[in-house]
Amino acid sequence: MEMVKQISIFVENTGGKLASITSILAEGGINLRAMSLADTTNYGILRIIVPDPDKAYEILTQHDIMVKTSEVIGIELDDEVGNLNKALCLLRDNGISVEYLYALNEKTSLILKTNNAELAVRVLTTGGIRVLSAKEVYAR
Repeated sequence: MEMVKQISIFVENTGGKLASITSILAEGGINLRAMSLADTTNYGILRIIVPDPDKAYEILTQHDIMVKTSEVIGIELDDEVGNLNKALCLLRDNGISVEYLYALNEKTSLILKTNNAELAVRVLTTGGIRVLSAKEVYAR
């Protein structure tokens, strides 16, 4: 299964910087499917999922914005009590740690960054958790 490419953007904690980045992406025709922003005192990390990560990477680096790509996985859970716990326990019980996660859209779809994406896909699939293809994630 093709892994999902996530783009991490290092953002200075200065007024308007986030809007500047989203403007660059919008002007480049890049639609944001999911995003997460975490901050520290001096900078933040904006993690995004977009339909064309290679194009987004190119556009951002052309504007001298510090970016990095990483592989993440998308999963879909039925909106029922305990389903997130089931997925997390499957990963834990197989020695896989979740570094972070964030919601993808109005359904209970999540983006997970783990320490072993390929094993996580196998474990979750075997455990009855639907793992989304990169194409499905980019289309949401």
